[in-house]
Order: sequence, then C-alpha cells, then structure tokens
Amino acid sequence: MEILGSVPPEPGQAPPARRPIAFDGAWRFTAPALDSSVPRARHAVRDLLRHERVALRDDLLHGLLLIVSELVTNAVQHAALLSPEVSVEVSLGPDWVRVAVEDDHPYRPKPLEAGEDQIGGRGLLLVKAISDEAGGLCDVEHTASGGKVVWAALPLGASRTGPAAGRPAGSTSPPRPR
Repeated sequence: MEILGSVPPEPGQAPPARRPIAFDGAWRFTAPALDSSVPRARHAVRDLLRHERVALRDDLLHGLLLIVSELVTNAVQHAALLSPEVSVEVSLGPDWVRVAVEDDHPYRPKPLEAGEDQIGGRGLLLVKAISDEAGGLCDVEHTASGGKVVWAALPLGASRTGPAAGRPAGSTSPPRPR
C-alpha cells in the first residue's frame, strides 16, 4: 500500500521526492484492491490520527477504524474487477473526522438487511449504525470519473443518539469528498 502521493516526472527529469499528500486537513493514499489492504488501511488511518494528535475517545476511534475496515473491504470485494486500486481519504475539521473510500466501479451500493444465516452483507448497515450512533453522517456518491466514493463523518464531540442529533450550534458540517 502506498501512503505517499506521486507526481509523474517531467520528461528528462528524475522522479520527484515522494511525500505524504496533505491539504486543508486532508490526507489521501491508495492501496491495491487486495484483502491485505484492509488491515493496512486501518492501521494507516490509526497511525495518521496518532501522528496528528487527534484526540478521539476510544469508542469513537474504534468505530472510525471499523468503518475504514468495512469500506475498504467492500471496495476490495465488490469493485476490484474494475478498480485495481482504492483510495482512502481522511479529513479533519475542528469538530469532525471524515473517512472516504473511492473506487472506479460505477455500482452505488445500498445498506441491505442480510439474512440471519448469512455471514456477510451487513457492512454498510454497520457503517450507518456507527455513524448514526455517533451523530455523524454517511453517504455514497458518484465520482466525475464514473466510480464512487463511500464516506462517513463522525463528530469529535460527545456521542449522540440518532443521525446528526444535537449538533452543537455553529458547528461546521464535514465537506463532501473531493
């Protein structure tokens, strides 16, 4: 997995030094659409939050990392045929943290109720439940390139019951994924 950005070199020039992409409190990295990328993405997000000294309650951190795992797993399992890489973006604001996973597959997934005897199929339901419990938001959007981005934003404040319930006055909403 690459946690580094890259820019193609100009003709006749050496490749530029690789460095993390950071802009406006957002970091983006790519990973191959492989099962092994799921724990690596989760650890990369955890390490980034530690490095940036983002103070998250344990329950919020565990929920956010579970969301990362579910979103990357979905992209790996369902989009790898058309998207050999997935992008993970972490955005920080004064009142929220947002994670987004983008792939090149055009199918826009929806949370589905899985049967009692089914092993999988509850990932987006879990993402929605974690987001709702924390008072956050989640959504799926198409990208300009024809793929999709699935994102979840959680407030850094106290847990709330229900979607976006009890947002502090004057709190800024998380931006839409780029």
